[in-house]
Amino acid sequence: MSSTTKRYFPLAEEQHGAAQSWLEFGERIPRKARLASSVALLRDSPNGLETYLTYRSSSSPLGTVGFPGGSVEAGDDDAVGWLGPSPAKWAQMLGVGDPQLARRHVVAAIRETFEESGVLLAGPDMATLVEKTQSASDDWMRDREAVAAQEQSFAAIMKRRGLCLRTDLLKPLSHWLSPDFAHRRFDTYYFTAAVPHNQTASVLRSKGVWGRWMPPATVVAEREKTSLGDAVGDPSTTGRTLSALTVPATELILEKMATARGCIAYLSHKRPIRLYQPELVERDGAMLLEVDVPTAAATEGAPARER
Repeated sequence: MSSTTKRYFPLAEEQHGAAQSWLEFGERIPRKARLASSVALLRDSPNGLETYLTYRSSSSPLGTVGFPGGSVEAGDDDAVGWLGPSPAKWAQMLGVGDPQLARRHVVAAIRETFEESGVLLAGPDMATLVEKTQSASDDWMRDREAVAAQEQSFAAIMKRRGLCLRTDLLKPLSHWLSPDFAHRRFDTYYFTAAVPHNQTASVLRSKGVWGRWMPPATVVAEREKTSLGDAVGDPSTTGRTLSALTVPATELILEKMATARGCIAYLSHKRPIRLYQPELVERDGAMLLEVDVPTAAATEGAPARER
């Protein structure tokens, strides 16, 4: 049996009210968590391994800065071309008993990544990947906008373009459930994928604020500085450190990426999928999020450290 280390993370300012109420009035039945998926995109660069980070609304359960991702939607059950591991195999990899539930998370992961970054894990067959999704014609951006506004379904766009989802390009990372006290709660599966050749990432034209490829090693090394928040440049991020910008899931994933020796090394690491759920605790008069992290996880990234 692997041992665990308790890690402590500061509470986001916008969560203080809900957390204080939870402590003062006693525990209640938690609000229902929405299903969600998030994808940590990777690429190798002269600066080492890089991942694509984006700005999100400060109320997002995925953090103010995080990986592309969002809620599972009803349209994720629509029929769509599928290449790679079957939903039943994905259910096994994610540790869920329902192949349809696993399928929803996988479809949502690919759809949300397309919406928020323009990176599309799809192709007409197992030997081919779509390229140049940032074409000068703006056709791809219009499709992203249409999906985000729910004017067209993601499945319909894939069918029109003759594409199937390349689920073989996704690798599962971890499973996170928002704290019980939170007003907005996500039940999130995190995935990772290398950005396909001849694709690049960009923010959504209608509502994108900031997105950038960042070396995880630099982000983690400067975690106590405000470099990342200042780079985003939004009033909700300026002057804030990494822990104040991200949720524990993102910070821990960045830590593990920080010592990976490139995309192949990180993607090929075999990791059991376990459920993490931060717990609200009080220490020295401060409200914190406590997370039990297996010490074995340090072997694929930065050593776990107590705070």
